[in-house]
Amino acid sequence: MHAMSKRKSSESTNDSNFLTEILAFLTSKTFIKNLIFIGLFVGLVLFLVFTWLRFYTNHGQKLELPDYIGEYIKDAKKDAEDKTFEIIVNDSVHIVGKKGGLIREQNPKPGAMVKENRKIYVTVTKHQADKIKVGELTELYGRDYNRKKNELAYKNINCVVKSRRYDSGEPDHILEVWYKGQRIIGGSKDLKNVEIEIGDTLEFVLSSDGGGEQTIPNLVCQKLSEARFNLEISKLAIGRIGKIGDIDDLDNAYIISQSPEPSIVDKISMGESINVTISSEKPAKCQ
Repeated sequence: MHAMSKRKSSESTNDSNFLTEILAFLTSKTFIKNLIFIGLFVGLVLFLVFTWLRFYTNHGQKLELPDYIGEYIKDAKKDAEDKTFEIIVNDSVHIVGKKGGLIREQNPKPGAMVKENRKIYVTVTKHQADKIKVGELTELYGRDYNRKKNELAYKNINCVVKSRRYDSGEPDHILEVWYKGQRIIGGSKDLKNVEIEIGDTLEFVLSSDGGGEQTIPNLVCQKLSEARFNLEISKLAIGRIGKIGDIDDLDNAYIISQSPEPSIVDKISMGESINVTISSEKPAKCQ
């Protein structure tokens, strides 16, 4: 009986020592370090697994492309980067009245379904206007204004009529070209190195068949048809026609007087008329 009691006491002591040893092990620095290491390892494994699953799930997924047209390139690049896209400027154009750095076109188009990391190619507006030298323009002097106006419109250069001046040639042909208050064509020397900004305006001086003056021609002794022809060349005309006697053939009637009278001093304006008196008989003073 005494021996049995002694054995139970020994077993109780051993159990107590075992529990003490386990508790000491669980609270030891070595165990805690190993536990932390295991926790970090498991956390890293879980992070890698979830990252891989996320990549695998999103791999090949298509996204809708935003509309960047009209936005500034700097703002569009920031937004695209947040959405995994990359914006590349492949062209730039100058547009009159538009600020520089604005996106005008994009490829792929807005709303297109694309994969992540897609490159977006855009065209933006320039900050500075393009320029062209006078010498690079088509020939202007002596050319028809309306035709050249249409040609220059294709180059985005505006044209206005500055003034008109009498010229013996065809009307509405270019005599001078001015740019920003400077005559660049039609002077003693064309300024071919002057640069014109695209979108700017050229001013033109055009030829006119009116407004000039010349001496008063002598029509006396000429037949009426002959006088009409000569006056048309000189940008003048026959005015009122007075008759002396009966005249059956006006064209072959002779001019016996005119008003205003012939003069090498007095002038008559282009487009004006000369009144004449005609007769079927050739004046005696005419040879």
